Amino acid sequence: MGRHTSPDRRSDSSAVAVTAVYAGIGVALLTVGLGQAFAPPPPSFEVSAPGSVRTAEPSVPAVAGEPAALGRSAPMTLTAPSIGLRTSHMVELGLSHDRRLEAPKEWEDVGWYSGGAAPGQKGPAVLAGHLDSPTGPAVFHQLGKLRDQDTVSIERADGAVVDFTVYAVERHAKHDFPTEEVYGDTERPELRLITCGGGFDASTGHYTDNIVVFAALVEAPGTSEAPEVTTAVPDPG
Repeated sequence: MGRHTSPDRRSDSSAVAVTAVYAGIGVALLTVGLGQAFAPPPPSFEVSAPGSVRTAEPSVPAVAGEPAALGRSAPMTLTAPSIGLRTSHMVELGLSHDRRLEAPKEWEDVGWYSGGAAPGQKGPAVLAGHLDSPTGPAVFHQLGKLRDQDTVSIERADGAVVDFTVYAVERHAKHDFPTEEVYGDTERPELRLITCGGGFDASTGHYTDNIVVFAALVEAPGTSEAPEVTTAVPDPG
């Protein structure tokens, strides 16, 4: 879907690099293996041990009992106060013909993998967004600055607001993406946020790594009305 052009200011950690649609979050976000029908991998799913660079050791925050999971409802707004992020540009993502996670078509969109859990449901809810664009920072430009114990909140279509606490921020080479860690079953509702990271390879027009943020639900609020199953998302406008 196009190529990067070599960024003029990529030596600055906050600099803007021109990205292609797939390269902005990495086309290898989810690959379950040739000849194997797609499903979010269960705990027994066998993958090769991924190489990674951890910026925070996983330590799931302790809570008083397990938070109760909610029903299915689409994410409508994402907020991460510590990095100044608030967006209601939410879209659904599926899989491409080669079973890879699609990329959002717009730089400002955050895509929810609607084949997996919704935020607040048991299991990992997976959201992906671009790092940068031809004209400036994209929606997840600051994602790698999230740190242990930061809060990420998601408002759902049913009116519930679910709060997640970050417990790890990892950088993985795209060819060693940790499929099972990201998409495998979890005992309670969790959240995964994905974008590009690492160096920019001018020869390929792609970033070398993916940034993955891991977070766990710390409280599941009730809603004013009975939960309603919905996967609708707003028009990003």
